[in-house]
Amino acid sequence: MPSDHRDLRLDLFRGLALIFIFIDHIPENFLSYFTLQAVGFYDAAEVFIFISGFTAALVYGRSLEAGGAVYATAQILRRAWQLYVAHIFLFTIFIAEVSYTVTAFNNPMYNEETRVADFLGEPHIAIVKALLLEFQPTFLDILPLYIVLLLVFPPILLGLRRHPAVVVTASLLIYGAVQVTSISVPAYPEGHLWYFNPLAWQLLFTAGAAMGYAELRGRSWLPRAQGLIPLAIAILAAATVVKTSWTVHGVWESFPGVLLKELWPVNKNNLSPLRLVPFLALVLLVAAAVPRQAAWLRAAAVRPLILCGQQSLEIFCLGILLSALAHFLLEETQPGLAGELGVNVAGIVAMCLIAKLIDWYKSMGRTSASVTQPELPRADRRGGAGR
Repeated sequence: MPSDHRDLRLDLFRGLALIFIFIDHIPENFLSYFTLQAVGFYDAAEVFIFISGFTAALVYGRSLEAGGAVYATAQILRRAWQLYVAHIFLFTIFIAEVSYTVTAFNNPMYNEETRVADFLGEPHIAIVKALLLEFQPTFLDILPLYIVLLLVFPPILLGLRRHPAVVVTASLLIYGAVQVTSISVPAYPEGHLWYFNPLAWQLLFTAGAAMGYAELRGRSWLPRAQGLIPLAIAILAAATVVKTSWTVHGVWESFPGVLLKELWPVNKNNLSPLRLVPFLALVLLVAAAVPRQAAWLRAAAVRPLILCGQQSLEIFCLGILLSALAHFLLEETQPGLAGELGVNVAGIVAMCLIAKLIDWYKSMGRTSASVTQPELPRADRRGGAGR
């Protein structure tokens, strides 16, 4: 997609979400007190899935308009296959990374906390379950969700083209059924469930897609939602106060956690309404406060985050591996706060640099493809000047 037509807000917030995912996946990380999960019932996962739905509608909606349903479906399935291949590669490298660390430091605890022990116990079964997306070690659960959501996206996209209200209503009904009955999707080994229940999280993806497709068709959802801004402010403010008090209580026990006994725990697996509603309020307020053409979106300071968002698959996979590596380094060396901050900064810089490198490589490919070959003399094109 040409940069002139990109909504840089999507790239920026997806890039920021990837940085937050890296930070939050490092256990007991000091910087996690400055990410979304510290002040909201939601976290970077909601941002990632919502923007994925929004951008899917924009990208494949254009394919639908240009080439029809079959072409759009082929494009969606092609992307799902790319994600699947990336997930299997990430799974393999993650298993190797953990196994090597366990051997090098003689610390089997890492096998247990990352669930690699489930793989080592019966690898012949675990590898098949991983290929079927049923085995999801720690931190390797969001890509399977995204893959499944893309696999079911073709009928959703076609529905958004003709009957968007029906699609959103059906999605709400499925989500409601999950909240009432706690329907879940089994995983491997027996007794485990998908960490991100696709039956619940599909609502966030579908909501993003509905808003994205409305934008594509020139029917922006924002003007119709302007009247909800005061309510969104109230919801977001209340949720932020409550969740921030919980975060402070976790550090300083004498500080009261507002409504902690009444609301804890907030179910992430099934995307509790307590997570969903404040997040949607945040979406409305950010969309209203940050116009698409905001000049600061093109500032050099935010460019690294935008590049991370534009190369989201590669940077997501890199962030997962770096967060595991950071955890092992911090656990084994205990470097103190300064060292912890140094490891975080090193990981973030690495993600930004790799995003820049990938962007450079892709731009060089686009430049090379646009260069036309010099025209041959007419006689040469007929088969030779001597004829």
